Amino acid sequence: MAASVPTMRKIYDESVRSELQKEFGYKSVMEVPRLEKIVLSMGVGEAIQNKKALDNSQNELTLIAGQKAVRTKAKKSIANFKLRDGMEIGAKVTLRQEKMWEFLDRLVNVALPRVKDFRGINPNAFDGHGNYSLGITEHIIFPEIDYDKIDQITGLNVVVVTTAKTDQEARALLTKLNFPFRK
Repeated sequence: MAASVPTMRKIYDESVRSELQKEFGYKSVMEVPRLEKIVLSMGVGEAIQNKKALDNSQNELTLIAGQKAVRTKAKKSIANFKLRDGMEIGAKVTLRQEKMWEFLDRLVNVALPRVKDFRGINPNAFDGHGNYSLGITEHIIFPEIDYDKIDQITGLNVVVVTTAKTDQEARALLTKLNFPFRK
């Protein structure tokens, strides 16, 4: 039995790719920008005193992503924050292929519309190389998180990495994938 293709992937393959090829005048289909990966990360500053907070955040990130999250370590010591080099202070997960497309579908169609007073996402959060960064202040917008079982509401960073060479190409790609940019 063949695995089902995620909805966003179908949209990209059937319409977005050809539209972008016409819009930017690419000669080859391989030049057309595509999604490479999505990186989700969560910094848990409270983990310095409370190791259980890091466990909870890692489990919640695993639920959101559908893939096991790994812990991240501090790169250098900061005395004012009682932080030592090598201490575990966060969690991250990198999504590729089918899981990436499924997460993107849930993010755009389910999670973002659940944000309180949502007016769209910042259209200027590109890094100059065609990658988009999005900060989510409450991770409870994802339906996988059971609101009754969480200890603390935390933030979440989402980075969408594309093969686009410019921000203009990346913006066109994400707009055609129904990203709700603010007007």
